[in-house]
Amino acid sequence: MSDKKKRALTAGSWQEARGLVWRYRYRLALGLALLLVSRSSGLVLPWMSGYVIDEVIPGGDPGELLLLGALGVGATVVSAATGFGLSRVLGVAAQRAITEMRKRVMAHVSRLPVRYYDSTQTGVLISRIMTDAEGIRNLVGTGFVQLVGGSFTAAVALAWLFYLNWRLTSMTLVALIVFGSVLAVAFSRLRPVFRERGKINAEVTGRLGETLGGIRIVKAYGVERREQLVFAKGVHRLFRNVAKAVVGVSAVGSLATLIMGIIGALMIVLGGQALMDGTWTTGALVQYILFTGMVIAPVIQISSIGTQITEAFAGLDRIREIRQMATEDEEDAARAPLGALGGEVRLEDVWFEYEKDVPVLKGVSLTAPPGTTTALVGSSGSGKSTLISLVMAFNRPKQGRVLVDGRDLESIRLADYRGHLGVVLQENFLFDGTIAANLGFAKPHATDDEVREVSRIAHCDEFIDGFPDGYATIVGERGVKLSGGQRQRVAIARAVLADPGILILDEATSSLDSESEALIQDGLQALRRGRTTFVIAHRLSTIRSADQILVLEAGEIVERGTHDELMALDGRYKQLYDKQYGLERNRFINPGEDFTPEPAAVEVPAGRGRGAV
Repeated sequence: MSDKKKRALTAGSWQEARGLVWRYRYRLALGLALLLVSRSSGLVLPWMSGYVIDEVIPGGDPGELLLLGALGVGATVVSAATGFGLSRVLGVAAQRAITEMRKRVMAHVSRLPVRYYDSTQTGVLISRIMTDAEGIRNLVGTGFVQLVGGSFTAAVALAWLFYLNWRLTSMTLVALIVFGSVLAVAFSRLRPVFRERGKINAEVTGRLGETLGGIRIVKAYGVERREQLVFAKGVHRLFRNVAKAVVGVSAVGSLATLIMGIIGALMIVLGGQALMDGTWTTGALVQYILFTGMVIAPVIQISSIGTQITEAFAGLDRIREIRQMATEDEEDAARAPLGALGGEVRLEDVWFEYEKDVPVLKGVSLTAPPGTTTALVGSSGSGKSTLISLVMAFNRPKQGRVLVDGRDLESIRLADYRGHLGVVLQENFLFDGTIAANLGFAKPHATDDEVREVSRIAHCDEFIDGFPDGYATIVGERGVKLSGGQRQRVAIARAVLADPGILILDEATSSLDSESEALIQDGLQALRRGRTTFVIAHRLSTIRSADQILVLEAGEIVERGTHDELMALDGRYKQLYDKQYGLERNRFINPGEDFTPEPAAVEVPAGRGRGAV
């Protein structure tokens, strides 16, 4: 990373830190006041020590001794009480700051474009949200205030030491200045190490999450050993980073020990000489030793807190990086609300590319009238999924326009538009929870009757009623406790309950057996009725009744029409159709074609739909 980049991130982290401190300034001010009272009361016993040894004990006055003892106990009680209050005030503030930071980062991450998720591991995002935010407790918690409080205690104690013996204190101060200088250099070297640790930890966590999430594939191919090696390499990288940090922190600690030894030796030599010369009393020496400890202890504490704050700044750097990324709806405030959805979708001369000068879609134009079904067929890589991603506003066209009800999708609030979308995918994602919770995911306040009705439409009730816990059955992570057909039916019921105006069916039946597909087609027919539907076709039973079928090849629409019209055209569509049903018996089926043999389409009941638009 360049120096310029490092400086930019440092400035950004300072800006984040200032914002945090300002946001919690009142709690920090109260905490600082409590700390000053605590540290000030902690000075009472060391200050009394010299007086007690030199004046009270030789005077033989037990009453005065008892009074000073009571004063010392009182000061200790005040110190303990204010210390407890400090932890309560700033401990709560730190946890609130961590919570708020996590919420803000999560809100930002959730609105990043889909392409960011395609190129970033889930573990990295989790680390940004959960781990990096953890370090800010040292900025708005006790860490920052203790840093200030330690400096205050050291300054007061140092002033008194100068009063007691300026020569010895000057030598002590020189040693502490050397220590402070080395500390500053150490922190500057440790900060990139802590920053790199967060990155490595996120990468290792991300890969581990992928391995555990795909454990069935790992076991199916017998590659456990390979995944173990990948993980081992990652944790060894993490180990080397942590070892480097431990060495650095240990070096700081050893230097602190050395400084303490030097100061102790100075006190033995010079303090002992002062006693022999009669320029110091025994009480003065004890008092000097105690106050020297009150200078050294905060300095050692500052070194520890400084390391933690350095790590916190590294976390803020990473958080700021991700928060500076543009979200897909940042311009929503300037966009017009969608209002009522008619349902017409039109693409006008749309071009799109993932990599520069490598177009995936080339001048695609189409019109999907309200309430109609548009099917997309073609070879793998022909641009079907990319076209659908443009309709869902996951991507934006490089050239041309996507229009909804005659309005450019760029001018419509994204949140409004996506509120009218429903999606059923080939591999639908279910959350680890109950079947009822997954059914009501898009409509969490749906009534039990509504959930049961959509289950009936999608034929979910046929297997849900067979479970001992019914709708309260836990589906497991990604719905692993349900079969593929059952997951698909839950996804269809979920989309029916959401009542979308625009429906996307992305190869929703391609991997299912004949029995499951027959049941799911029934639910799909009900779901499509009255909605503007886009279907990426894999099986012809999904598209035979489509209002229009678009055949894509190499990013272009080469044919369009109904099933009968395209069959009569005797072109690319008929070729694909004939391959599917084995009419061209002397040719192999092209593995790139998105068609596989399937049963005849079943006749389905009306079901529940959105109604005519």
